Amino acid sequence: MLDFLIGLFSSKDIDYDAAKQIAVEGPEGKRLSLAKSSETHKEILYYLAEKDPSAKVRKAVAKNKSTPLQASPILATDTDEDVRMALAGRMVELLPELSVDKQSQLYAFAVQTLGTLALDEVLKIRKALSSTLKDHAHTPPKVAAQLAKDIEREVAEPILRFCAALADEDLLDILKSHPSGWAVEAIAARETISEDVSEAVIEADHPPAGAILIQNEGAQLTPSLIEHIVDRARDYSEWHAPLAIHTKLPPDAAKILAGFVDRKVRDLLLNRSDLDSETVEEISDIMQRRLIFEDESGGGIEARVKQLYKDGKLTEDMLSDALGMRHYDFVTCALSALANASLADVKRIIEMKAAKPVVALAWKADLSMRFALRLQQELARVSSKELIYPKDGTDYPFAHTEIKEHLAFLGLGD
Repeated sequence: MLDFLIGLFSSKDIDYDAAKQIAVEGPEGKRLSLAKSSETHKEILYYLAEKDPSAKVRKAVAKNKSTPLQASPILATDTDEDVRMALAGRMVELLPELSVDKQSQLYAFAVQTLGTLALDEVLKIRKALSSTLKDHAHTPPKVAAQLAKDIEREVAEPILRFCAALADEDLLDILKSHPSGWAVEAIAARETISEDVSEAVIEADHPPAGAILIQNEGAQLTPSLIEHIVDRARDYSEWHAPLAIHTKLPPDAAKILAGFVDRKVRDLLLNRSDLDSETVEEISDIMQRRLIFEDESGGGIEARVKQLYKDGKLTEDMLSDALGMRHYDFVTCALSALANASLADVKRIIEMKAAKPVVALAWKADLSMRFALRLQQELARVSSKELIYPKDGTDYPFAHTEIKEHLAFLGLGD
């Protein structure tokens, strides 16, 4: 084997024949000296890496800066974990030098070796690589992706959180594969996050990660994504305050947010200096309307609704706010009053979870078709495939006679 390697590598600093004899049949101590020396022929170091029976010798070869990189794939599969650990350290040290020419064969050997070590069966080796490469400027993207997809949190999390070499396509792939919550949170906390990855974090449906993302100044959140987040925030109270102070919160989204957050968060909205006076006034109006239907001094929901209806204050805006706050009992009672229908009939229609009865009820209550769509979605929970949408964006899609016939069928005719 050793004779075959002659000429494959070039080095003439140590007497070759003497070194060859030591490598083949010398005692461990002398072989170890060869393995440590920077003057040892490269082909002899290669031979020691592949053939030497002593783990101590092979470990020394792995650490030796003169060992040819062609030997690294062999050492990466060594039976001794200390040898593999030593090799990992050397490979990381070589990355800055090798990265100058990423098309070179030597760089390919290094990436291949690190890729093998990133899949090592021994956890401490993978942990050591992750800890070192997480903020290394020359981490190969392929290796970063392997470590990021590791099943062990101690390996994957540092790469997911800190490694700039990790490509967006790998992050998106991880987010689509239903990762553990800690993985989504780590991605949400990255120093910089693209629009696509930000959207994927939200779609992962992990509230703590969403809160981290909203507070992350390095996350790119488009106005449309923020509006989507605001809509989703109805379910996640931990998103409310971060959204209220987000620097890119659009005025329309701020008004929607004001419709369902608590008073403390509404105060945060009102204290923003970047909202125009018209938006601030609308938010204040929303707050006043909400104070009305949140007031518990009127002797119960039905009594409050009755009084509001009598006073002419039971408006669609108020119902919209109540729906946003998920005060479904209030909305149900209000529909009963506005449609001049019994509360039992209104509840029966809602429980049908059917689109046309809800639309007919909204028409009878003199509410807009846009609000009728919200009632279908949020109150009656009609299937998305069965929703009835406004005609031309605003109008009821049925003739009045058809709606009246349907109301009669429902027992709500005049």
